[in-house]
Amino acid sequence: MLVCIDIGNSNITLGLIHHDQIVGKYRLTTKARRSSDEFGLMLQSFISRENIEKEDIDDVIITSVVPKVMHSCRNGVFKFFGIEPIIVRPGLKSGISVQMENPRSVGADRIVDCAGAYFHYGGPVLVIDFGTATTYDFVDEKGRFRAGVISVGIETGALALTNQTAQLPEIEIRKPKTIMARNTQSEMEAGVFYQYLGGVEYTIRQFQKQADTNKPIKVVATGGLGRIIHAHTPLIDTYDADLIFKGLNVIYKKNKPIKE
Repeated sequence: MLVCIDIGNSNITLGLIHHDQIVGKYRLTTKARRSSDEFGLMLQSFISRENIEKEDIDDVIITSVVPKVMHSCRNGVFKFFGIEPIIVRPGLKSGISVQMENPRSVGADRIVDCAGAYFHYGGPVLVIDFGTATTYDFVDEKGRFRAGVISVGIETGALALTNQTAQLPEIEIRKPKTIMARNTQSEMEAGVFYQYLGGVEYTIRQFQKQADTNKPIKVVATGGLGRIIHAHTPLIDTYDADLIFKGLNVIYKKNKPIKE
Protein backbone atom coordinates (compact mmCIF):
# COMPACT_ATOMS: atom_id res chain seq x y z
CA MET A 1 0.00 0.00 0.00
CA LEU A 2 1.31 3.42 -1.00
CA VAL A 3 0.22 6.56 0.87
CA CYS A 4 0.30 9.71 -1.27
CA ILE A 5 0.17 13.12 0.41
CA ASP A 6 -0.24 16.46 -1.39
CA ILE A 7 0.26 19.52 0.82
CA GLY A 8 -1.19 22.61 -0.83
CA ASN A 9 -1.71 26.17 0.35
CA SER A 10 -5.35 25.57 1.31
CA ASN A 11 -5.79 21.80 1.63
CA ILE A 12 -3.90 18.60 2.28
CA THR A 13 -5.12 15.64 0.25
CA LEU A 14 -4.33 12.04 1.07
CA GLY A 15 -4.64 9.12 -1.33
CA LEU A 16 -4.23 5.41 -0.63
CA ILE A 17 -3.05 3.35 -3.60
CA HIS A 18 -3.08 -0.45 -3.82
CA HIS A 19 -1.94 -2.15 -7.03
CA ASP A 20 -2.28 1.16 -8.93
CA GLN A 21 -5.88 1.61 -7.75
CA ILE A 22 -6.96 4.47 -5.49
CA VAL A 23 -8.77 2.80 -2.59
CA GLY A 24 -9.28 5.84 -0.35
CA LYS A 25 -9.13 9.64 -0.46
CA TYR A 26 -9.24 12.22 2.32
CA ARG A 27 -8.90 15.98 2.59
CA LEU A 28 -8.09 18.33 5.47
CA THR A 29 -7.28 22.02 5.74
CA THR A 30 -3.69 23.19 5.73
CA LYS A 31 -2.58 24.52 9.11
CA ALA A 32 1.02 25.58 9.69
CA ARG A 33 0.74 24.94 13.45
CA ARG A 34 -0.49 21.33 13.25
CA SER A 35 1.95 19.12 15.16
CA SER A 36 3.61 15.91 13.99
CA ASP A 37 1.50 13.98 16.51
CA GLU A 38 -1.70 15.45 15.02
CA PHE A 39 -0.59 14.46 11.53
CA GLY A 40 0.31 10.96 12.64
CA LEU A 41 -2.98 10.46 14.47
CA MET A 42 -5.06 11.75 11.55
CA LEU A 43 -3.20 9.58 9.08
CA GLN A 44 -3.66 6.60 11.36
CA SER A 45 -7.39 7.37 11.62
CA PHE A 46 -7.83 7.62 7.84
CA ILE A 47 -6.05 4.33 7.29
CA SER A 48 -8.11 2.60 9.97
CA ARG A 49 -11.34 3.73 8.28
CA GLU A 50 -10.28 1.75 5.21
CA ASN A 51 -9.59 -1.32 7.38
CA ILE A 52 -5.89 -1.10 6.57
CA GLU A 53 -3.31 -2.14 9.14
CA LYS A 54 -0.19 -0.09 9.79
CA GLU A 55 1.91 -3.05 8.67
CA ASP A 56 0.24 -2.93 5.23
CA ILE A 57 1.77 0.48 4.45
CA ASP A 58 4.81 -0.05 2.23
CA ASP A 59 5.80 3.55 1.60
CA VAL A 60 4.72 7.18 1.79
CA ILE A 61 5.41 9.85 -0.82
CA ILE A 62 4.83 13.57 -0.21
CA THR A 63 4.65 16.62 -2.45
CA SER A 64 4.38 20.02 -0.80
CA VAL A 65 4.38 23.74 -1.52
CA VAL A 66 4.26 24.55 2.22
CA PRO A 67 7.65 23.67 3.79
CA LYS A 68 6.59 24.27 7.42
CA VAL A 69 3.66 21.90 7.13
CA MET A 70 5.72 19.28 5.30
CA HIS A 71 8.20 19.16 8.18
CA SER A 72 5.49 18.23 10.70
CA CYS A 73 3.86 15.81 8.28
CA ARG A 74 7.14 14.04 7.55
CA ASN A 75 7.93 13.70 11.24
CA GLY A 76 4.43 12.40 11.94
CA VAL A 77 4.77 9.70 9.28
CA PHE A 78 8.11 8.57 10.67
CA LYS A 79 6.97 8.68 14.28
CA PHE A 80 3.74 6.72 13.80
CA PHE A 81 4.67 4.40 10.93
CA GLY A 82 8.44 4.09 11.11
CA ILE A 83 8.71 5.08 7.44
CA GLU A 84 10.99 7.76 6.04
CA PRO A 85 8.73 9.27 3.33
CA ILE A 86 9.93 10.07 -0.16
CA ILE A 87 9.78 13.83 -0.70
CA VAL A 88 9.25 15.11 -4.25
CA ARG A 89 12.12 17.53 -4.84
CA PRO A 90 14.56 18.53 -7.60
CA GLY A 91 16.70 15.58 -8.61
CA LEU A 92 14.01 12.97 -8.04
CA LYS A 93 13.16 10.95 -11.16
CA SER A 94 9.81 12.01 -12.60
CA GLY A 95 10.01 11.11 -16.28
CA ILE A 96 9.44 14.80 -17.05
CA SER A 97 12.33 16.90 -18.36
CA VAL A 98 11.82 20.45 -17.07
CA GLN A 99 13.14 22.80 -19.73
CA MET A 100 12.38 26.12 -18.11
CA GLU A 101 14.87 28.96 -17.51
CA ASN A 102 15.00 27.99 -13.83
CA PRO A 103 13.76 24.39 -13.45
CA ARG A 104 14.00 24.54 -9.65
CA SER A 105 11.44 27.34 -9.54
CA VAL A 106 8.70 25.04 -10.82
CA GLY A 107 6.53 23.82 -7.94
CA ALA A 108 6.76 20.12 -7.10
CA ASP A 109 2.97 19.77 -7.38
CA ARG A 110 3.11 20.96 -11.00
CA ILE A 111 5.76 18.37 -11.88
CA VAL A 112 3.66 15.67 -10.24
CA ASP A 113 0.53 16.72 -12.18
CA CYS A 114 2.52 16.69 -15.42
CA ALA A 115 3.89 13.22 -14.70
CA GLY A 116 0.39 11.95 -14.02
CA ALA A 117 -1.01 13.52 -17.20
CA TYR A 118 1.84 12.55 -19.51
CA PHE A 119 2.04 8.91 -18.45
CA HIS A 120 -1.73 8.41 -18.40
CA TYR A 121 -2.86 10.51 -21.37
CA GLY A 122 0.28 10.92 -23.46
CA GLY A 123 1.80 14.02 -24.98
CA PRO A 124 1.61 16.72 -26.01
CA VAL A 125 -0.58 17.62 -23.08
CA LEU A 126 -1.66 20.86 -21.42
CA VAL A 127 -2.31 20.40 -17.70
CA ILE A 128 -4.56 22.97 -16.02
CA ASP A 129 -4.70 22.89 -12.22
CA PHE A 130 -7.56 24.95 -10.80
CA GLY A 131 -6.29 25.61 -7.29
CA THR A 132 -5.49 28.68 -5.19
CA ALA A 133 -3.72 29.80 -8.35
CA THR A 134 -4.58 28.41 -11.77
CA THR A 135 -1.56 26.94 -13.54
CA TYR A 136 -1.20 25.87 -17.16
CA ASP A 137 1.71 23.51 -17.88
CA PHE A 138 2.65 22.32 -21.36
CA VAL A 139 4.45 19.00 -21.84
CA ASP A 140 5.39 17.97 -25.38
CA GLU A 141 5.25 14.51 -26.93
CA LYS A 142 8.76 13.72 -25.64
CA GLY A 143 7.88 14.46 -22.03
CA ARG A 144 9.54 17.87 -21.94
CA PHE A 145 7.96 20.53 -19.70
CA ARG A 146 8.43 23.47 -22.04
CA ALA A 147 6.17 26.29 -20.88
CA GLY A 148 3.77 27.36 -18.18
CA VAL A 149 1.35 30.08 -17.18
CA ILE A 150 0.33 31.11 -13.65
CA SER A 151 -2.86 33.10 -13.11
CA VAL A 152 -5.24 34.01 -10.29
CA GLY A 153 -7.48 31.15 -9.19
CA ILE A 154 -11.21 31.64 -9.70
CA GLU A 155 -11.99 31.41 -5.97
CA THR A 156 -9.04 33.65 -5.10
CA GLY A 157 -10.29 36.26 -7.55
CA ALA A 158 -13.83 36.08 -6.22
CA LEU A 159 -12.61 36.53 -2.63
CA ALA A 160 -10.47 39.50 -3.66
CA LEU A 161 -13.52 41.11 -5.24
CA THR A 162 -15.48 40.65 -2.01
CA ASN A 163 -12.70 41.66 0.38
CA GLN A 164 -11.45 44.68 -1.54
CA THR A 165 -14.79 46.17 -2.51
CA ALA A 166 -17.17 47.60 0.07
CA GLN A 167 -20.66 46.13 0.43
CA LEU A 168 -20.18 43.24 -2.01
CA PRO A 169 -21.24 39.82 -0.68
CA GLU A 170 -19.44 36.49 -0.89
CA ILE A 171 -20.66 34.41 -3.82
CA GLU A 172 -20.83 30.79 -4.90
CA ILE A 173 -18.66 29.79 -7.85
CA ARG A 174 -21.17 28.50 -10.39
CA LYS A 175 -22.59 29.19 -13.82
CA PRO A 176 -25.52 31.61 -13.43
CA LYS A 177 -28.84 30.88 -15.10
CA THR A 178 -28.45 33.91 -17.34
CA ILE A 179 -26.00 36.67 -18.16
CA MET A 180 -28.89 39.11 -17.73
CA ALA A 181 -28.27 39.54 -14.01
CA ARG A 182 -30.60 41.79 -12.02
CA ASN A 183 -29.15 41.83 -8.50
CA THR A 184 -25.71 42.29 -7.00
CA GLN A 185 -25.04 38.66 -6.15
CA SER A 186 -26.02 37.28 -9.56
CA GLU A 187 -24.13 40.14 -11.25
CA MET A 188 -20.99 39.07 -9.39
CA GLU A 189 -21.56 35.38 -10.12
CA ALA A 190 -21.98 36.12 -13.83
CA GLY A 191 -18.98 38.42 -13.93
CA VAL A 192 -16.63 36.04 -12.16
CA PHE A 193 -17.76 32.92 -14.02
CA TYR A 194 -17.88 34.26 -17.58
CA GLN A 195 -14.74 36.36 -17.33
CA TYR A 196 -12.83 33.41 -15.89
CA LEU A 197 -14.23 30.90 -18.40
CA GLY A 198 -13.38 33.23 -21.27
CA GLY A 199 -9.83 33.66 -19.96
CA VAL A 200 -9.36 29.89 -19.67
CA GLU A 201 -10.57 29.29 -23.22
CA TYR A 202 -8.42 32.08 -24.65
CA THR A 203 -5.33 30.76 -22.83
CA ILE A 204 -5.92 27.23 -24.16
CA ARG A 205 -6.27 28.57 -27.71
CA GLN A 206 -2.99 30.46 -27.39
CA PHE A 207 -1.17 27.27 -26.35
CA GLN A 208 -2.75 25.45 -29.29
CA LYS A 209 -1.66 28.26 -31.61
CA GLN A 210 1.86 28.87 -30.31
CA ALA A 211 3.09 25.47 -29.12
CA ASP A 212 5.58 24.04 -31.59
CA THR A 213 3.92 20.68 -32.20
CA ASN A 214 2.27 18.98 -35.14
CA LYS A 215 0.09 16.80 -32.93
CA PRO A 216 -3.18 17.82 -31.26
CA ILE A 217 -2.74 18.88 -27.63
CA LYS A 218 -4.69 16.93 -25.04
CA VAL A 219 -6.07 19.29 -22.38
CA VAL A 220 -6.40 17.78 -18.91
CA ALA A 221 -7.88 19.69 -15.96
CA THR A 222 -7.58 18.97 -12.27
CA GLY A 223 -8.13 20.80 -8.98
CA GLY A 224 -11.31 21.39 -7.02
CA LEU A 225 -12.98 23.92 -9.32
CA GLY A 226 -11.77 22.32 -12.52
CA ARG A 227 -14.90 20.18 -12.66
CA ILE A 228 -17.12 23.28 -12.99
CA ILE A 229 -15.06 24.80 -15.81
CA HIS A 230 -14.71 21.46 -17.64
CA ALA A 231 -18.49 21.07 -17.67
CA HIS A 232 -18.92 24.31 -19.63
CA THR A 233 -16.21 24.28 -22.28
CA PRO A 234 -15.41 21.86 -25.10
CA LEU A 235 -11.74 22.91 -25.02
CA ILE A 236 -10.93 20.78 -21.95
CA ASP A 237 -10.84 17.11 -22.92
CA THR A 238 -10.68 15.50 -19.50
CA TYR A 239 -11.20 16.36 -15.86
CA ASP A 240 -9.16 14.15 -13.51
CA ALA A 241 -9.63 14.80 -9.80
CA ASP A 242 -7.03 12.13 -8.97
CA LEU A 243 -4.24 13.41 -11.22
CA ILE A 244 -1.92 14.31 -8.32
CA PHE A 245 -2.17 10.79 -6.89
CA LYS A 246 -1.56 9.23 -10.30
CA GLY A 247 1.51 11.42 -10.69
CA LEU A 248 2.83 10.54 -7.24
CA ASN A 249 2.38 6.86 -8.04
CA VAL A 250 4.35 7.30 -11.29
CA ILE A 251 7.18 9.10 -9.49
CA TYR A 252 7.21 6.55 -6.69
CA LYS A 253 7.67 3.69 -9.15
CA LYS A 254 10.60 5.52 -10.77
CA ASN A 255 12.29 6.02 -7.38
CA LYS A 256 11.02 2.95 -5.50
CA PRO A 257 13.53 2.00 -2.82
CA ILE A 258 14.83 -1.56 -2.80
CA LYS A 259 13.48 -3.39 0.24
CA GLU A 260 15.67 -5.85 2.09
